[in-house]
Amino acid sequence: MSAGPSAVRVAVLYPELLGTYGDGGNAAVLAARARARGMDAEVVEVVGSEGLPQADVYLLGGGEDGPQRHVARLLAQEDRMARAVDAGGAVLAVCAGMQVLGSAFRDVDGSVPGLSLLPCRTVEPLPAERRAVGEVVVEADPSLGLPPLLGFENHGGRTALDDGAVPLGRVLRGTGNGVGEASVDGVVAGRVVGTYLHGPVLALNPALADRLLEWAAGVGPGGLPEGDERLAALDEAAGAARAVRLRMAGLGG
Repeated sequence: MSAGPSAVRVAVLYPELLGTYGDGGNAAVLAARARARGMDAEVVEVVGSEGLPQADVYLLGGGEDGPQRHVARLLAQEDRMARAVDAGGAVLAVCAGMQVLGSAFRDVDGSVPGLSLLPCRTVEPLPAERRAVGEVVVEADPSLGLPPLLGFENHGGRTALDDGAVPLGRVLRGTGNGVGEASVDGVVAGRVVGTYLHGPVLALNPALADRLLEWAAGVGPGGLPEGDERLAALDEAAGAARAVRLRMAGLGG
């Protein structure tokens, strides 16, 4: 599916339904970083009951129970999401988006079948558990080769990983998935990444954005075209924001 190292197409899925926390900004980050490297970048929005276009990266964001259930139905039609992943598309699914891609999630009516594209399921929190809200710092799983990931979370569900599943990383500050003794956030399966990190997450974590672009361009780590002064400015801004968020989380100097 990759458009090649000179171009990338990003699809934002149903932002009118899963756009509560500004996660659509992840598309702007990917496009800006691609263009700063001399790559053509196109962002398309999938709305209403539209099917999925051919794209290199698909983005899902956070949302409320009703819209989340509706998106699950839309993406299950004709195996839309599964076919996009099978064709090689990379996916970043945040919060409700991650829950939809697991085997099951919960809303006010109980358990809802997910798409089973991520090895996880979202369960109802215990009555004594509070909603997870606040700053999050995640030490990325070593297999990903990424620096610490930052963001904020705002979710009530707790997500359990299947045996052997690879989390996005270990939580140093915050709740993350919130299940089991090992405190982790998210889950990764092939080119599909799930996380509870908002922010938008790619604005604060350019290394994760570049990993998605590498997958989209069909190159290995470090294989993207060298960037220009625009990329340097983006990295500088992200670095400054990361320093502030680390201090807010009590982990900065």
